[in-house]
Amino acid sequence: MEINPLSIILVKSDSKGDRMLFRYPHATNQERVSNQRIKRKNPYLLMINEDHLQSMPCPTSNIRDGNLTGLPDEVLSTLFAVKSELCQMKFELKVNNVRFVGHPTLLSSRKVKEVNPSMLFNVVFALQAQANHSVVKCYYDLSKRLGIALRHEERRCGFLSSEIKFMVSTHDEIATRTEDEEETLSDKSAYEIILKTSSLAQDLKSAYDSLCTSGVVNLMVNKWIQVNFCLPQRVHQSHKPGFIMNPEIIDRCLRCLRPYHGILLLIEPRKLLDSLPDDASPALRRLIKMCSPLISLQTLAADADLSLSQVFQLTGHLLYWAKATVIYPICENNVYVVAPDANIEDKLIVKFKKLFPDLSLYEVLSEFSLSMSISQKSNPLNEPQEQKQLVDLIIWLLKNHLLLQLHTYIQYLPLPLDTSESETKSQDGSSPVTCIENETSWTLDNALNIRLNTVRSIDEIYEYRTDKFPIPSEDIMMLDKFCKLGYFNGGHHIEEIMYLENIRRSQVLQILDKFRHILVTSEHEDPAIALFYSQP
Repeated sequence: MEINPLSIILVKSDSKGDRMLFRYPHATNQERVSNQRIKRKNPYLLMINEDHLQSMPCPTSNIRDGNLTGLPDEVLSTLFAVKSELCQMKFELKVNNVRFVGHPTLLSSRKVKEVNPSMLFNVVFALQAQANHSVVKCYYDLSKRLGIALRHEERRCGFLSSEIKFMVSTHDEIATRTEDEEETLSDKSAYEIILKTSSLAQDLKSAYDSLCTSGVVNLMVNKWIQVNFCLPQRVHQSHKPGFIMNPEIIDRCLRCLRPYHGILLLIEPRKLLDSLPDDASPALRRLIKMCSPLISLQTLAADADLSLSQVFQLTGHLLYWAKATVIYPICENNVYVVAPDANIEDKLIVKFKKLFPDLSLYEVLSEFSLSMSISQKSNPLNEPQEQKQLVDLIIWLLKNHLLLQLHTYIQYLPLPLDTSESETKSQDGSSPVTCIENETSWTLDNALNIRLNTVRSIDEIYEYRTDKFPIPSEDIMMLDKFCKLGYFNGGHHIEEIMYLENIRRSQVLQILDKFRHILVTSEHEDPAIALFYSQP
């Protein structure tokens, strides 16, 4: 998979030259044997990097079994040891089908009389060349964070210098072994020895393994400074396999987020609180404790004694780390349907059976094959325990992205309000279209076939206030207001109108009923929520 790193590499450059310090995964046994065969027999012979580059073969691929291969250490150290002018900047290099990403960092010596006044180091990630731009950007961010942490520890206690000194001495010791010693220790490489002893090498390996498995990196560099990182393209797959969640999608969701939205935690609150670092924000802890899928973000802000902007920022943090998802607060009027990309795995069925032993997951989802509201599924005569089970069932289905909520959107299509049958011509004037106004609402297809010259404005609705078709003036004024505000242009659902105008659902439904001949409704998902569902 293109989001997994091929390798993690540490390179340094100073007055003593460029040096590959550590790379993981290491070279395979077969590659080491091949390298030993071509190794120069004269231990005092110097190999010039430029000659090595010119003599290097040009393979078409540098990836084998998901690992980086075919590029010697001398070549990589020369490529990654950039000039000081390029430090503290994004480093990106493509070689064949491999893309290298890093953040070169320049260190000044801690000692005034040091012969080596400065040193450059670079933590580089090797990725597949076709990796998405968002993935490359995330790996660059991690390289930058690691560089900042190592620079901090170097200035504090010289941690990086001591680690580099040990790595260099290990490489030199392996390089100066006699042929007899190499045959005895041929199953070991300098990288394997370094990994067993160096805490920095162990941290880099831990980062690599975490990126390939969970996507969450939690490191305590030198047991002092913490580095936390999340690869959203990987971490969101724990809840939705195969779905690539790029940071840009989360940013779009946050731009669509409104105070009437809510959040649903994807893991248990206590478990989430235990996973937070010791220096986590107290505001985040309060939000998690007060969070409920039954309340809106605005209510959550009041309950947690936080500003709405703080709640939005913390919500974005939870969304990025795949700890929560956006929903509309659960209530009896919510309408749900089976998600278009619902993935029912065996382990999901097992989890469902443990929580709801009396129910079948397939039967439950079949009931939502057509859109259904909670009020339609619930029975007023049910016991409170049964009502709670229904809410818990909806929450579990939403957590596992098996249900998608639909909202009612309203489109104003002004038409003649005759109480009898009226005939109009089609747009091309070739054949008449008969429009019968009855108890059913106009469909969108019929409405769009009406000629524009038959359209009446809202002002003309006042002329139809007869005894046979009585409409209170207050309702007409509300219709006029909603149309002018753009609520009935098909881009605002009922819940949004309720929030913006601080009115009850019954008032909106009343307008829909009285003006059903000119108001067309449609049901589809909220853009802020739909971003968390991959489209078929």
